[in-house]
Amino acid sequence: MDLRSELLKSIWYGFTALDLEKSGKVSKSQLKVLSHNLCTVLAIPHDPVALEEHFRDDDDGPVSSQGYMPYLNKYILDKVIEGSFDKENVDELCWTLTAKKNYQPDRNSSTLLPERDAFRLWCLFNFLSEDKYPLVMVPDEVEYLLKKVCMSMSIEFNYVELEDFFSQDSVQQSGITVWVFLEMMNSGKITRGIDKSIVSMAIEEVYREIVGDVLKEGYLWKKGQLRRNWKERWFTLRPSNLAYYTGEDRKDCQGNIALDGNCCVEVLPDRDGKRCMFCLKTLSKTYEMSASDTKQRQEWTTAIQTAIRLHTEGKTSLHKDLKLKRREQREQREKRRQAKEEELQRLRALQEERERKLAELELLKEAQKQAQTLLEQDEQRRRQQHEQLQKALEVQLREAEEARVSMQAEMALKEEEAERQRKRIQELEEMQKRLEEALQQEIKARLDEEAFRYAQAGLLAEEEEKMKALMALQEEQEEYILKTQREKQELKQEMEAKTRALDEAQRQLEEVRANRHRVDQDVVAAQRKLRQASTNVKHWNVQMNRLMRPIGPGEKRPSLGSSFSAFQIPMQRDPGLRLMRRTGSEEQNEESKENVDNRAGCDSDKRHSHASNGDMDIP
Repeated sequence: MDLRSELLKSIWYGFTALDLEKSGKVSKSQLKVLSHNLCTVLAIPHDPVALEEHFRDDDDGPVSSQGYMPYLNKYILDKVIEGSFDKENVDELCWTLTAKKNYQPDRNSSTLLPERDAFRLWCLFNFLSEDKYPLVMVPDEVEYLLKKVCMSMSIEFNYVELEDFFSQDSVQQSGITVWVFLEMMNSGKITRGIDKSIVSMAIEEVYREIVGDVLKEGYLWKKGQLRRNWKERWFTLRPSNLAYYTGEDRKDCQGNIALDGNCCVEVLPDRDGKRCMFCLKTLSKTYEMSASDTKQRQEWTTAIQTAIRLHTEGKTSLHKDLKLKRREQREQREKRRQAKEEELQRLRALQEERERKLAELELLKEAQKQAQTLLEQDEQRRRQQHEQLQKALEVQLREAEEARVSMQAEMALKEEEAERQRKRIQELEEMQKRLEEALQQEIKARLDEEAFRYAQAGLLAEEEEKMKALMALQEEQEEYILKTQREKQELKQEMEAKTRALDEAQRQLEEVRANRHRVDQDVVAAQRKLRQASTNVKHWNVQMNRLMRPIGPGEKRPSLGSSFSAFQIPMQRDPGLRLMRRTGSEEQNEESKENVDNRAGCDSDKRHSHASNGDMDIP
């Protein structure tokens, strides 16, 4: 922070104090007085005409701060020469203007700070405040300042009171203004139970250290250059020089040692009755000094070396450098915090993506369960159809058995026809065996189909497990990718191993898919065998329906039930009547045979359509 920025902070308080209406504008007469006083304390010639010329077009109205800044920079601050004035006088001028309006403490309070201490705290606040307007101080700088004050008073810093103060909404949102800070100091929360003189001495010490650039102060014994005698002097060390006085009131300066890069500090052995000696060497002279103890000598030599280092680096103030470093650390912490928040947001996004994928996986599982339920329903429907088919076959077998009984009764009456009927029954039994064999083949084909379906379900489950393993490996790979951002070189080999594992899992997944494809082909083959078995059953049903009706010489194929119902046992009482009845019965038989033949054809077609329909229902 340069001299212009420091002066602008104090002048800003003086300007805002003149802005009674808080409109950002001050009358020209007030600006004249402010400008004249600034020129006086800054030791520069005042040009009363310059302000009139600068605002000659606005003689009657107030002057805005934007209009005053160019005049302030051009006619006042550009003429300032560092070292030609006392900055404390400028601060006192601006403090006097702003304290009348803004600093109004409770005068009856027992913990009220003296006016001089309030002024020094105001200067310290301006030094440590941020370089933006309105001026505020961040909590870290407040804590640093209060720690310095407590350290000067040799008391322990109370963090609880400070945390309560920082927890206020106004402090968190807009920062800490100097008036809030002075109000907190006047409340006695920090200096409770401590004498005011001790507090004033601590504030003055911190003020001289931070604002006055005093690195260290204290009594030392100094050896004279001419008489070579030892005298006790009060030394004040700044980054540019080491001055010594007759007393700690610093009224009578006895000398001033300029510090530069050619200076150095050396520790000397004890001699001449003096102990804890050290010397400061310059290009022209060597100054011998003695401290009260070894600790003081170490502190003085370290402080002088720090001052030489600051001068070598071109820095005029230690605390300005420390303030910049603390600001850089805060900015770095803020960047790290923002990076951490971005990382957390990204992790939340990844977690949401993972939850979404898990939800999709649950939906897939639910769909698979529904598909399994539909498959079970389909299988149950097929079993019901198979049971219906078996019942139909049992009905047909019962009908065949009844036909066989009727054929035996008819064989008792007609021996010639019985022989043919027995042959047909044998054929029917052989046909039944073949039908049973076809049914067994169909059942076996269905069992094979179920086995292939179970194998397919196992492969699907295995594929799902492989997919889970693949997703787990992908998540692990993402975690390792995140880690490689911090430890890229150390985890490179492990990432390669995980990549190979991922490739192996991918290859296994492809093998599982290939196995599933082969099982699908096996299922298709089993279905093809099932259709072939169904075709065989249909064929044997047709053959059996043909054999269910005996064929007479020169007659149409009557149905077994019709021929049995039309057959009557001849009467043996009257041969003539028996002949007439036979003739009538033969005519009736011929008519019934024609009717039966027609019915048999219809029944055969119905059975054929029923059998074919039953076969077509089987997939």
